[in-house]
Amino acid sequence: MPPKRGGLPPKALKEMMERKKAEEEARRKEREELQRQAEEAAAKERERLAAEERAKEEAKKQKEAAKQAKVESGTFVSAKQKQELKEQEKRLVELVAQGLVTLKENQKTPELLAKVQAEKEKLEAMREKEKEKLREKQKEQEEQRKKQEKLELQQDGSVRAPICCVLGHVDTGKTKILDKIRQTNVQSGEAGGITQQIGASFFPIETILQKTECLNEDMKLAYVIPGLLIIDTPGHESFTNLRSRGSSLCDIAILIVDIMHGLEPQTKESIRLLRQRKCPFIVALNKVDRLYDWQAVPDNPFRKSLAAQRADVQQEFETRSRQVIDELLEEGLNSVLYWKNKDFKRYVSIVPTSAITGEGIPDLLLLMTQLTQRHLAEKITIQGVIKCVVLEVKVVEGLGYTIDVILVDGELHEGDTILLGGLHGPIMTHIRALLTPPPLKEIRVKNEYVHHKSIRAAQGVKICAQDLEHAVAGSQLLVVPPTVSEEELEKMHEEVNVDKILNAIVTRSPGVSVQASTLGSLEALMAFLGECKPPIPVCTVNIGPVHKKDVVKCRTMLETKSPEYAVILAFDVQVSRDILEFADKEGVRIFQADIIYHLFDMFTAYIKDVEEKRKKEQLALAIFPVELRIVPGCVFRAKDPIVLGVEVVTGVLRLGTPLCTILEDKSAFIIGKAASIEVEHQERQVLTKGQQAAVKITPREPTITVGRQFTESSVLYSHITRDSIDALKAGFRDDVDTDGWKLVIKLKKLLSII
Repeated sequence: MPPKRGGLPPKALKEMMERKKAEEEARRKEREELQRQAEEAAAKERERLAAEERAKEEAKKQKEAAKQAKVESGTFVSAKQKQELKEQEKRLVELVAQGLVTLKENQKTPELLAKVQAEKEKLEAMREKEKEKLREKQKEQEEQRKKQEKLELQQDGSVRAPICCVLGHVDTGKTKILDKIRQTNVQSGEAGGITQQIGASFFPIETILQKTECLNEDMKLAYVIPGLLIIDTPGHESFTNLRSRGSSLCDIAILIVDIMHGLEPQTKESIRLLRQRKCPFIVALNKVDRLYDWQAVPDNPFRKSLAAQRADVQQEFETRSRQVIDELLEEGLNSVLYWKNKDFKRYVSIVPTSAITGEGIPDLLLLMTQLTQRHLAEKITIQGVIKCVVLEVKVVEGLGYTIDVILVDGELHEGDTILLGGLHGPIMTHIRALLTPPPLKEIRVKNEYVHHKSIRAAQGVKICAQDLEHAVAGSQLLVVPPTVSEEELEKMHEEVNVDKILNAIVTRSPGVSVQASTLGSLEALMAFLGECKPPIPVCTVNIGPVHKKDVVKCRTMLETKSPEYAVILAFDVQVSRDILEFADKEGVRIFQADIIYHLFDMFTAYIKDVEEKRKKEQLALAIFPVELRIVPGCVFRAKDPIVLGVEVVTGVLRLGTPLCTILEDKSAFIIGKAASIEVEHQERQVLTKGQQAAVKITPREPTITVGRQFTESSVLYSHITRDSIDALKAGFRDDVDTDGWKLVIKLKKLLSII
């Protein structure tokens, strides 16, 4: 019977079954053999391990036997016994070096004697060091005693209030800290929250006593100064000149640092300034209330507030304060939290504060008072010689022109004849009134002034007198004695001459016109404009409101090659509507702002807009320099339109560039304009140095043909003109590289351009 369709014959099926059975039998025997071999290997391994274990046991027994033999013979010394012997020897060396015991003859080994000698030298060096420390401590204590005695003797009024400056980066809280002590709000009246002028506030000793009462219970500091005169110096990075003026006046400074941001650019610049002036300072680590989950205790000493915080808040404070200490170290300053400071001459004290909650303010006031009384006794002693500097010149309603001054030393009286610097020469006038703001108020802020017949240093004073409208901020103020000779008066005139200040204001044409409210503001703006990148040139400067004559003077810039400088930068000055209309009619732009950065942003946007317009105007005239080589064998079309394969040798090929070649007679032959540029069938607008492309040229005349007027070996150039060169210089100077300008010089000779 035939097998079913798709099946195997019975015989073949039987053979296949037998073959499978034989294979399975072979695999079974192989597995049994492998298992037997594995068991034999395991037995051998167990036997080897047992042998090793027996060997270890035997070695251990031998070691124990050897140790027992040493113990019985008395020659064995354990590690503990060795350590005890070493300690005994060290103690013996110390006692012998101190002369308390002597060595026996059998102990006088060279090694032991050398150790004794080394210990003697070490003890001698330590004794000398201790003596030196003791002498330094006694000397310091004696100096402190003398200073304290001197201060106690000066309690009759011969000690003036120390002058303190507040410096730091913008928005670190300088004015807010002073506001917290005064319980006022000056900063709300400042432009953009940034201090724009120097302010001065007198803090009487009663306020300091009240603020530091909770701390002084422990320190028992005797107050002998009449108070503190604090100058709130602008922290904005533009006001280097004002800040320099402030730092030159101060006895001690407070550098405000934001604990969340660390040292910022203006902070580092302030440190440089303080070190240059050799002015001692304290770091106020402000905004501790910004630490996450800080639980504020208003007006509390900082250490008490810190102790009341959770462990994680304390840890965050430690981390952030350590970062600031490290950043100060990078600036070359050793610093430490003030309660850990054991040496105020070597380490800068850091006082954590919060201008919002008042925490740390008592610590700051007490430390300032302590440092000035202990270390600046001589400096704060009144010498009796007038030392007075004009801070600002201001118009006050009902008083007219007044000057805000800092009286550093000496005494001023109503009716005194004073001499100070003016824009048009020295000003001699008589004091009509001496005014001060009420205690804890700033001299900058409008309030009811206190009248005085006389004022002693140190104070911030507003002086009313005639002819002050041209007074110069930053100049010295001298008192002219009733009996003064002409020679002495001449010397005094020379001393207050401000020509040096005005000569230092460098101007050049063409440039913008600058108008500011005070000389201090003018100096700040000039310094800022000079540090801009690129610097903004200044042609004329003036102080006060903008008048028609200032606009007329600025209009002359329209007749120069730089008409864009027909601009007046008006910083913190009034500009009437009539003047604005007149300036617009004359083509002069006036930019007004109360903050220097805003003024700079306005001018920068204006210049950018002018340059964009100029580029658009000049683009039609501008022809960029280019030198082309025709690639051999790549003349794809010889006649109109000409299609060539070219490579840029120098410069840049742009669409629309007119091309020419130089003939054997040195004359220039104009071919036509580049109508299209293709690289691998892709349209291009520009082809740069080293790149190759197929260029279609629309010839000047249909008869121009490759091989007739010029050949495959001819060099092609852009056909520049005098007007195109001027357009390049005016609008695209930075778009042409050095090689491009060299090619322009070469083409001027080839094309006989004058």
